[in-house]
Amino acid sequence: MSARRSPEPTSTFEYRLAQEALNLRQQAKGMPLGIRRTELLRKARQIDAAGEVNKWLTSPGLQPPG
Repeated sequence: MSARRSPEPTSTFEYRLAQEALNLRQQAKGMPLGIRRTELLRKARQIDAAGEVNKWLTSPGLQPPG
């Protein structure tokens, strides 16, 4: 029996967030106006915000609270 290895990440967290936001926007693009479309677009904006926060938190210039 061989040992199972977990797959290694092939892309960065920021890239995966951006891809997911893009995917949600593409899904919303083909939908009629309504609650589901609004939810998809809201989720895409939240993911964009999460990416910005992550960039800020991982930036080399971030100073600890003093």
